[in-house]
Amino acid sequence: MIMAKTKKIELLAPVGNFKCLVAAIKAGADAVYFGLKEFNMRDSARNFTIKDLKKINEMCKKAKIKKYLTLNTIIYNNELSRLEVIFKQIKGKVDAIICWDHSVIELCKKYKVPFHVSTQASVANSQAARFYKKLGAKRIVLARELDLEQIKKISKIIPTEVFIHGAMCVSVSGRCFTSQFLFGKSANRGKCMHPCRRSYRVIDEEGNELKLENSRVMSAKDLCTLPFIEKLKQSGISSFKIEGRVREPEYVYTVTKVYRQALDKKLDKKELEKALEDLKKVYNREFSSGFYLKLPTADDFTKSESGAASEKKKVIGKILGYWDKIGVAHVKLYANKTLKVGDEIIVSGNTTFFKTQIQDIEVNHKKVKETKEECGIKLPKCRKNDEIYLVIKK
Repeated sequence: MIMAKTKKIELLAPVGNFKCLVAAIKAGADAVYFGLKEFNMRDSARNFTIKDLKKINEMCKKAKIKKYLTLNTIIYNNELSRLEVIFKQIKGKVDAIICWDHSVIELCKKYKVPFHVSTQASVANSQAARFYKKLGAKRIVLARELDLEQIKKISKIIPTEVFIHGAMCVSVSGRCFTSQFLFGKSANRGKCMHPCRRSYRVIDEEGNELKLENSRVMSAKDLCTLPFIEKLKQSGISSFKIEGRVREPEYVYTVTKVYRQALDKKLDKKELEKALEDLKKVYNREFSSGFYLKLPTADDFTKSESGAASEKKKVIGKILGYWDKIGVAHVKLYANKTLKVGDEIIVSGNTTFFKTQIQDIEVNHKKVKETKEECGIKLPKCRKNDEIYLVIKK
């Protein structure tokens, strides 16, 4: 009997800058998505320029991963000419465009650039999926309100992409106007000021205040699908997407690595527990299963004020040089910063990312237990001006 081949599921990582791109590659992403300085839903990310596409291409080609560009905001009439200029410059430099505004879709068709329909389009049924397939979409990023059974049906019609980890908006698929009303900064233009993450009081006109068990009445917990990832793997989905283009490299690296392991094999109970602990180390607002298994309840709103990560980092120095033959870095510590044997550090740069524990330190060729001076440390390959961060357990 010939067994049917299981379709490979793509692991798609978010990148907001080159440091995050390096982290995504090292963690084993199959593809990355990113925005330019214009027309993307994460305006607060550093994002890239048209000129950066050459370097992005080189890095992704070497790593054998795909690259998707987000042009997923609403587009106004006075922006159409600028949008077309961008298309002339990006043609042949990305594998697909993530979009939903029909002006962008029309340009994708005109310049023969593959396009994936953004979650902003809120595709939640088979009829809408057929419409976009007929229009020429290669993939649909499904609405986030769907459960697994609904996803299975749509995935039989067209390749689908779903979010598996990261921030969730109280308006679910992102069509929120609160930031626009309060600050004149539209979430639909990638400029959200996140008023939903604040603590609120409910007071009537007479001054009576409603006692709230959780004052963060609009702050949704982060999505985490790891506990039921095996069910997702059997749902016909083509791409698993991680949210987080405004996150730091260690977030991109850790989350991508955890889901890479979970995609490559079925994690046993001990491995799953460790993986969940790793996810808790990086930025999160506590975890929720979203809509996949059931409708969210009051328990799916976080009480966290500034994130619930079990670790944080602080910059303490930089690399002044590196000796390849002996694997030693020349390190400069910033004023009043201390480094000790046993400390866990992150080294990050435009071509570097790793997390490691300090095994020994030398100052003037003498071993020391701790130092505030320039020193030599045995480290994996790094480069001049890479930054050093101390990992701090909360």
